[in-house]
Amino acid sequence: MFTNVINPRTEVERKDEFRDTRVGKGATIGANATIICGNDLGEYSFVAAGAVVTRDVPAHALVAGVPAKRVGWMSPAGERLGEDMVCPRTGREFEERDGALVELQPASPAAVAAKLSGEVDE
Repeated sequence: MFTNVINPRTEVERKDEFRDTRVGKGATIGANATIICGNDLGEYSFVAAGAVVTRDVPAHALVAGVPAKRVGWMSPAGERLGEDMVCPRTGREFEERDGALVELQPASPAAVAAKLSGEVDE
């Protein structure tokens, strides 16, 4: 469910108070979740069933509760990331930086070969 004004009243017209709410690519909204107007859902975010979103949800965040709070991270493949921050479906690796999820870039084949041959300092 999406609200369109902060303080709705049936007998008071408030169309001039409508606020935009943006839903990012791949975002998931669970059954009976409520998104209060003016709050954006980032790409691949996941709102749990019954949650009430009262602030922006960062990309890849898993939020739950009333009010919704971040309880984890989701991969673009729709899998919850564990403590190792590796997607169990794709093997892609992530880390949290400054409250955001960042994908770690896999090393190039040349870098892996150099590391294995001892040509690169760690």
